[in-house]
Amino acid sequence: DTLQKAVTREMFKKRYGNVFEGPKEWQEVKTSGGMTYKWDPGSTYVQNPPYFIDMPKEPQAPQDIKGAKLLALFGDSITTDHISPAGSIKKDGPAGEYLIGHQVRPVDFNSFGSRRGNHEVMMRGTFANIRIKNEMLGGKEGGLTKYDGETLSIYDAAMKYIAANTPLIVVAGKEYGTGSSRDWAAKGTNLLGVKAVIAESFERIHRSNLVGMGVLPLQFKDGMTRQTLGLKGDETFDVSGITVLKPRMEMTVAIRRADGKKEEIKCLCRIDTLDEIEYFRNGGILQYVLRSIAKTTRKAA
Repeated sequence: DTLQKAVTREMFKKRYGNVFEGPKEWQEVKTSGGMTYKWDPGSTYVQNPPYFIDMPKEPQAPQDIKGAKLLALFGDSITTDHISPAGSIKKDGPAGEYLIGHQVRPVDFNSFGSRRGNHEVMMRGTFANIRIKNEMLGGKEGGLTKYDGETLSIYDAAMKYIAANTPLIVVAGKEYGTGSSRDWAAKGTNLLGVKAVIAESFERIHRSNLVGMGVLPLQFKDGMTRQTLGLKGDETFDVSGITVLKPRMEMTVAIRRADGKKEEIKCLCRIDTLDEIEYFRNGGILQYVLRSIAKTTRKAA
């Protein structure tokens, strides 16, 4: 009885009746209004991501990968923090240089985690962990790779490959993508132009996230590894079978060495379900969802 007298319905009605109006401070926040968000081109925290730019109404059939170059050659247990670090931003790295170019002082860089709404920062931070080791460089630490014999940041090399319309792949060892289920580990991989990741094994969630971003996960078969293949980083790769994808099908990867020798290996497609096939066919789950919403809206109109 005491509780019923002390806590009344009117208290809740009064407290939550204008909950969406917020306090005075909230009401004084200046906004642009409207039904859609108006992107601020000068913001270094939130930018319009490019996932839907020039996206056709209907998905285009995925094509086989031809003439791909190796962006990075990694060992075992590459974590999502190796792939997309959430910590501090170095001023002499691609992300730091981007922020400085946008008049952000190093003391105000904040962290990758705080800037995850800006793809320009996050893609520059992909594979930029200071402890990640690219075996193309003899295991040297840092987000570096080889491009045409020159040592560059992985981001800078990826942009050169994208400009030349050259697809990219990443090769790794066991347990690729372990750690927290960090979505930017897959998003950043996609934005760097990586079309496939070939590994000895994948962490479950990261494998799914790669598919969700339109990146093909392939698994070595029959005890084959980057080491048994003697990969150096100057090879060129073709991946066939993408035009007729089925869950967990066997796919052929052709490797052309720098000396002209060619070798074909079999890999297991780690797109594991029919739903994932549909996501991949659409270019990723984001595109799949947008097209699904658009179709539903057109039917209702």
